[in-house]
Amino acid sequence: MKYVKPLMLITDIGFILYWFVTLFHLIPEEAAFKDYHNPVIVAWNWSFLPLDILISISGLISLYLHKKKRPLWKNAALISLVLTFCSGLQAIAFWAFRGDFDPVWWSFNLFLMIYPLCFIRIVMTDNTATKDHFQAGRL
Repeated sequence: MKYVKPLMLITDIGFILYWFVTLFHLIPEEAAFKDYHNPVIVAWNWSFLPLDILISISGLISLYLHKKKRPLWKNAALISLVLTFCSGLQAIAFWAFRGDFDPVWWSFNLFLMIYPLCFIRIVMTDNTATKDHFQAGRL
């Protein structure tokens, strides 16, 4: 968990910041992805908003539950990690099918695919944040 927690926190906050920056058009034109003003591409990008926010919510909840030593942290972390992988995979697949390679955007999305794969097993086998006297009715 030594590396999982900071990476998850950075990713979750990163998603929230990305959508804030996107909402207010703060990404410089030269740093934006190809066809940034194409309405179809804009809609495709915005279609990730619910997924990315769900990733952030589940990730932040898992970190909170881990801190409180609640066993449900694993469920929330697994949801966050799997959805993070899916978010990266969908973006990489889209850019690959278009034949569009931008090292910056690919790097971010490859990170979203690779980091969860490194930690899913660790999260599922970690027992450091559980209470023996956990009550099923409480988070």
